[in-house]
Amino acid sequence: MRRFLALGAIPLLACVVLAGCGSSKSSSSAASSSASSSVGASSAVTATGSFGTAPKVSIPKAKPGSKLEVKTLIQGGGGTLTKTDAMAANFVLYFWSGTSSSLKANTFTSNPTVIGGTMLPGLETALIGKKVGSRVLAVIPPADGYGTSGNSELGITGSTTLVFIIDVLKSYSDSASATGTQVSNGGGDLPTVSAKAGSAPTLTFSSTKPPTGLVAKTLIKGSGPKVVKGEYVVAQYTGSIWRTKAVFGSSWSSGSPFGFLIGASPEQVIPGWDMGLEGQTVGSRVMLSIPPADGYGSAGNSQAGIKGTDSLVFVVDIIDALKQS
Repeated sequence: MRRFLALGAIPLLACVVLAGCGSSKSSSSAASSSASSSVGASSAVTATGSFGTAPKVSIPKAKPGSKLEVKTLIQGGGGTLTKTDAMAANFVLYFWSGTSSSLKANTFTSNPTVIGGTMLPGLETALIGKKVGSRVLAVIPPADGYGTSGNSELGITGSTTLVFIIDVLKSYSDSASATGTQVSNGGGDLPTVSAKAGSAPTLTFSSTKPPTGLVAKTLIKGSGPKVVKGEYVVAQYTGSIWRTKAVFGSSWSSGSPFGFLIGASPEQVIPGWDMGLEGQTVGSRVMLSIPPADGYGSAGNSQAGIKGTDSLVFVVDIIDALKQS
């Protein structure tokens, strides 16, 4: 995957926008189809409806072409998206193969998704340069998506064309970080945290024994609203294992902030995140010391090197919180 989603079971199809997700080809191995002369029925795809509401999509009962098709259906008035930006977006996604198509994802009925980092080539072409507040239609042939190998984990074959209609809600720099007032750097029974603005924090461990219970320590106090259950939170994070002191997951290294629905554990994040971050304010940096019971439990997480007895420590920057659709 593009990054280690250490925090829970993000719905599988949400990662279809990302190159390298699951067993798919990465963007470096997918050849662009923009020069193809085969248009087919791709240019006839339409979508209607207002920004912020699920669109009504029409896909012809015909074979798609091999050319990438991009249309700006609604022109936004916000900032222009760059390659270093992530975006909070709502989208619908259809798989189109042969003469049939089917809806596979609809975030308008649940919560937004953060899109950023290394995107599929066709999606990057469709979104970079567009403005926040825009609705974009992208018909992405295999050559600009997952290539001839497809992605069996996502149900994408080598002949699946992807049809996205995306509403770009907000944008975030890949260096977005806490913006509030420094009130602590940790220490004592907790690690000491140091960082420059816009860069990943580093932890210095002075104690080998973590606290036995959940600890949420505010390091930077943000001036934004309090995070409440049911909001979609955009955050930067780095996570370490107390036992090894090793970093096992970080949004900073992925090139994009991380998004999750708070109050939905264990489907979205581990329980310690929900308990430690709810009520914190946007713009804050919070250190979470999480015992096994509020993390991965007795099973641990072997992929990340986490044992069932391991406590974890996260440093989380709360960048934004959006209301559900």
